[in-house]
Amino acid sequence: MNVFAIRHGETEWSLSGQHTGTTDVSLTDNGRRQAERMRPVLSRQTFALVLVSPLQRARETCDLAGLGERAIVDPGLKEWNYGEYEGLTPQQIEAERADWLIFRDGCPGGETPSQVGARVDQVVARARAADGDVALFAHGHVLRVLAARWLGLPPRAGQHFLLNTGTLSVLAYYHEIPAVRIWNGHLAG
Repeated sequence: MNVFAIRHGETEWSLSGQHTGTTDVSLTDNGRRQAERMRPVLSRQTFALVLVSPLQRARETCDLAGLGERAIVDPGLKEWNYGEYEGLTPQQIEAERADWLIFRDGCPGGETPSQVGARVDQVVARARAADGDVALFAHGHVLRVLAARWLGLPPRAGQHFLLNTGTLSVLAYYHEIPAVRIWNGHLAG
């Protein structure tokens, strides 16, 4: 079993570095091209389950990658709720709180790492129950926590998994041990 974890394509806010949790922004033209590059790779796979975040940027990526008609919206894949930090860049946040780290501290008025971890655990259980390969279309921070939880690590361990827009990662098993097969894979265009 393989779990294809796809981060949505580029948005204006991902370009500017703004934290984009619940704000429903669309893809840039480049983000659409990134999503379309997924289509030939994903079309070679047979998926038992396709899950997508309810947010537009993930759904649009899923559609352009060719799996939109099969996708089931799963709120567990929604991006981290950044609360008071929504729309702010890391530099703006660090100007107020120099030692802040999302994977340790969470966000005031938003979610804690354990809350995101609990949501992601439900997605991981759903993926593991599928009878075959799974595709997940979601966002940077939530997918980083998902990778950590897939491996049995605490949500905080998501800090170790950098993830760019428009990338494909594959979670799998080594024998019966959860493993990372591919991480932050870019598709040439």
